[in-house]
Amino acid sequence: MKQKVLVTGGNGFLALWVIKDLLAAGYAVRATLRSLAKVTQVKTALRQQGVSVANLSFIAADLTRDDGWDAAMADIETVMSVAAPVFVNSEAVPTQVVQTAKTGTLRVLKAATRAGVKRVIMTANLGAVGFSRLDQHGKVTEQDWTDPDQPGLSLYEKSKLLAEQAAWAYVKATSAAPELVTINAGAMLGSALDQHVSGSFGLVKRLLTGQPTPNFKVNVVDVRDVAAMHVLAMTTPNAAGQRFLAVADGPITAKEIRTLIKTQRPAQATKLPKALLPTWLVRGLAPFIQPVKEVNLMMRVNHQVSNRKARTILGWQPMSSAEQAVLAAVDSLTTK
Repeated sequence: MKQKVLVTGGNGFLALWVIKDLLAAGYAVRATLRSLAKVTQVKTALRQQGVSVANLSFIAADLTRDDGWDAAMADIETVMSVAAPVFVNSEAVPTQVVQTAKTGTLRVLKAATRAGVKRVIMTANLGAVGFSRLDQHGKVTEQDWTDPDQPGLSLYEKSKLLAEQAAWAYVKATSAAPELVTINAGAMLGSALDQHVSGSFGLVKRLLTGQPTPNFKVNVVDVRDVAAMHVLAMTTPNAAGQRFLAVADGPITAKEIRTLIKTQRPAQATKLPKALLPTWLVRGLAPFIQPVKEVNLMMRVNHQVSNRKARTILGWQPMSSAEQAVLAAVDSLTTK
């Protein structure tokens, strides 16, 4: 039996794929859940993929509470810190969201330090990397950091940014801290193993349901490729202390997604908007409406994002193009 790995938020969209890959590779997995009532749901999703759950165990632990984390870390060598401690909505209080995100991240790292965990792989966000790169020259890389005060940065992206910065500051200041690796993922699409999907599915859902949509451009990635990168980050010795960008090889626009659905999934194309919102309208409304300001920023940033570091150091080879990830997301939304 290989080492035992802890995966946080085990019923989540990405976490289920990470658990599947780990179990298939012969690892024992302990998954945290906020409620053990979700155990059957997780096991069912994995069994439907033909994966044995004999080496899968569960423990109750919540990122907003101390209870359970020391027990969760017992006999663990690697932690996949996948769960996000906050899910932002329009009524969220910004300072509370940011503090909750930072506290939850540090709760995991401190518990891992006490338990002598060797490495923590943290799921981070592309929004923490390139959302202040408004020039279109060169490529966005792991060396880039988004300004937390960037106008138009969503509360969710800001919370993920500050949580990642807090994580790096903690391991730098704590001699006994585990090695840290962050996987900064673009908009995660692809196939869902159950009804859980990422917030990025909202971009596709807007088009499928005919909602007014600007011609945004976005860097997407298939969830299966993000899961694979997590496992590679665990097994690659010189990944320690590194950030890695998880994105497909090129960006995709709303216009391209609309055309893709129309040509490849015509049965799902009946409600597609006949026209996209003009860019001048988005620019005009951005100063007055926060969600539009966020979309405007996404349309303005440099989308030439490099995944070369993950390819070079981890040997990562994405299985899906942006187009394939989108179509898999469409299939998940229309069949589940």
